[in-house]
Order: sequence, then structure tokens, then C-alpha cells
Amino acid sequence: MNFGFGFLLFLLFVVIVVVMSAIRIVPQAHAYVIERLGTYTATWSVGMHFKVPVIDKVAKRVTLKEQVVDFAPQPVITKDNVTMRIDTVVFFQITDPKLFCYGVENPIMAIENLTATTLRNIIGDLELDQTLTSRETINTKMRATLDEATDPWGIKVNRVELKNIIPPAAIQDAMEKQMKAERERREQILIAEGEKKSAILRAEGHKESVILEAEAEKQSAILRAEAKKEATIREAEGQAEAIIAIQKANADGIRLLNESAPSGQVIQLKSLEAFGKAADGKATKIIIPSEIQGLAGLAKSIVEVAKDDAPAAQ
Repeated sequence: MNFGFGFLLFLLFVVIVVVMSAIRIVPQAHAYVIERLGTYTATWSVGMHFKVPVIDKVAKRVTLKEQVVDFAPQPVITKDNVTMRIDTVVFFQITDPKLFCYGVENPIMAIENLTATTLRNIIGDLELDQTLTSRETINTKMRATLDEATDPWGIKVNRVELKNIIPPAAIQDAMEKQMKAERERREQILIAEGEKKSAILRAEGHKESVILEAEAEKQSAILRAEAKKEATIREAEGQAEAIIAIQKANADGIRLLNESAPSGQVIQLKSLEAFGKAADGKATKIIIPSEIQGLAGLAKSIVEVAKDDAPAAQ
């Protein structure tokens, strides 16, 4: 009884192990190549699959993601017999797992050898300068050639890049000297352009300064002229006002004199005073009116009478 139960448990365990071993789950972006008794029978894609125990087996697990392979530098010779070393990077993707498994023994090694051969053929038709300046052209030609050659292997070449182009040491030195000379030439050009722009800016600044000085002098002259004009106007107005005041005073004096109705003797006396003031001047010749001459004689008589009366009073 116990032996039979134990045997049943053992059989159940064996069945579970066999069933579990027959279940396969293919992850995302992968594929399984299945062989039955050594012959290709199917390619499993993503999901859960069952295989016949012992008879079926997973021959190869293939990744369908894009892969990158960096190959070591390869020696190549240009058309002008310059030996250089170039290393390449190949981006490829497996499109047919069956062809990838059975098309070539070692796909990565095959791609590397094919890349080196293709690179030598392309570089052999180019000179050194073309090789250094035609990377994009070389990449395009290599991709097209490799993609066509690897198609029977279930591989698609998406991109090929020249990672490094290493010329001989002597050529590197010459290139560095040329680049240095080119940098110095550009530096001199930039310096010359900078000096030219600086001179232009200085000239424009001087021109602007001269213009501003001329404008300032012009404004100053205008202000001086306006000030002089204003002073002249003020002076003329002052003189005019003085003349008007004098004329007004004379008019007022004449008016007052007329209003006072002076006698002839007063008028003659005022004339004599005016004659006295005239005589005090520097004139060497004086014309005396007849009226003033009579008045002068009268004045002399009065003075003499005054002198005669003075001793009598004593």
C-alpha cells in the first residue's frame, strides 16, 4: 500500500518535470530555432510554446534587437599608395533566425571579414585626401555592399560608420603642420579684420566728435549772437526811454513856464544864464544876440551902482 502510493507520487513528479521541461516562453524581441531529431522544424516567436520531450530541442536562441559590432582597425592602402588603418562600427539586425543559424558558421566573424574586404576595395579607389573628406560616401557604399552580402545569412545591415582613420605618422605630422598653418592664417585674418573694424570705429567716433563740436560751436555762436542782439535791443530801448524822459521833462518845463506867464525881464535873465553857461564852454567864438547885449549892459550898470553904494553905507 505504502509502496504503491510512493510509486504513484514518483510518477506524478516525473510527469510534472517532463511537462515543465516541455513548456518554453519566448521573451520579447527574441526567437527560438527548434530542431526535431536534428532537423529544423520551426521558429518560435514571442509567447508560450510546447515541445515534444526528448525529440524536440531549442537549437538556438536569437535576439532580434539591433546589434553593434566594433571591429579592430584594418590596414588599407589608398590609390596613391598611402597605408593607413581604419576601424569600423557595423549596426545590424537579424531578420531571419533560420538563415542566421544555418546560413554561415560564424556570422560575426563573417561580417568582420566581409567588412575588411569591402573597405579595402573602396579605399583602393580613393586617394588620401578623398579618403579623409569622404566618410559619408564610404559609409554609404559599405552599407549597401554589406547589406546585399549578408542578406543570405538572414542579417540586415542598417548602418556602417568609420570610427577612426589613422594615417601614417609622417602624414599625421604634415597634416598637423598644415592645420597649424591654417589656424595661424585664420588668426591673422581675424586680427586684420578686427583692426580694420577698430579703425573704422575710431574714424566714425572722430567724425561724430567733430560733428558734435561743430554743432556745439554753432549753438554757442547762435547764443552769443542772440545775447548781443538782446543787449543791443536793451541798450536802444534804454536810450529811447532816456530821450523820451528828457523830452518829457523839457515839455513839462516849457508847459510850466508857459503856465507861470514870465515877464520879459525874467526871460532875458534866463537867457543871460544860458549865455553864461555857454561862455563856460570851450568854444573860441560866441555870437551874442542883440537882446542879450542890452541885458548885459544893464547888468553891468547894476553892478557899478552896487559898488558906489557900498562906500556910502560905510
